[in-house]
Amino acid sequence: MNKRFGIFSAVVIAAALTLTGCSSSDSDTTESAASCAKADLATVTAGKLTIATGEPAYYPWVIDDKPESGQGFEGAVAYAVANQLGFTNEEVVWVRTTFDSAVTPGEKNFDFNLQQFSITEERKNAVDFSSPYYTAPQAIVSFKGSKIAGKTTLADLKGAKLGAAVGTTSLDAIENQIGAKPQVFNDNAAGVSALKNKQIDGLVVDLPTAFYLSGVEVPNGLIVGQLPSTGSGDQFGLLLTKGSKLTSCVSGAVDAITADGTLAAITDKWLATDAGAPVLKP
Repeated sequence: MNKRFGIFSAVVIAAALTLTGCSSSDSDTTESAASCAKADLATVTAGKLTIATGEPAYYPWVIDDKPESGQGFEGAVAYAVANQLGFTNEEVVWVRTTFDSAVTPGEKNFDFNLQQFSITEERKNAVDFSSPYYTAPQAIVSFKGSKIAGKTTLADLKGAKLGAAVGTTSLDAIENQIGAKPQVFNDNAAGVSALKNKQIDGLVVDLPTAFYLSGVEVPNGLIVGQLPSTGSGDQFGLLLTKGSKLTSCVSGAVDAITADGTLAAITDKWLATDAGAPVLKP
């Protein structure tokens, strides 16, 4: 994300796999180096790379719902991967899908899809994922004048009313890192409504969502801070059809832009997590 996620570890073996165009993946098929040459890639449309995103696609992932501009974190990542695979920007074709239809089994109308798909074991039964291109930390959204505005430590938050969506890592973070009893919502939208109505002091979400909510959705919104890294978090991967012949090549491209610093630069530019989101002290 920011410099915390900075330059991801570029171990020698990952670099070697990148050079051969092959990487570990969820696909059962191991591709040869030759298969990762652009002319040999079995894309949906020959000579084109079809990439999917949501309808609509939101800031900061895609700016102004125009992925073709390459503006926004995932828009920029998509073109960086495409270029690494040998495709020019003009050879990229964008399509839209729902989140749910993308994660279900079956053939797809895209070569890969990116709309913040967390890599999970359950989803791996239905689709393939590339190497992770992002690991999301948790952050607390609040509003000016709230009882937690300006707090700097986790201890300061133990008496606060904090909420999160059911079944999320955000909910786990409130219980396990802050040690507070959370208020549980069916989804983030319900949590945002409660925050706007000042029924809770703060809503815990992933950091990019926190930037969006504090800047757009919540009046006088602010980010109290991000939770300290636990060495883990939701990892986002490019999603492909289960058993896709492209999976190892796409993973190799992600590994390559990680190793050469391209991904870190994109992350710093579009997710800017140093700005207004200090890490809360234990």
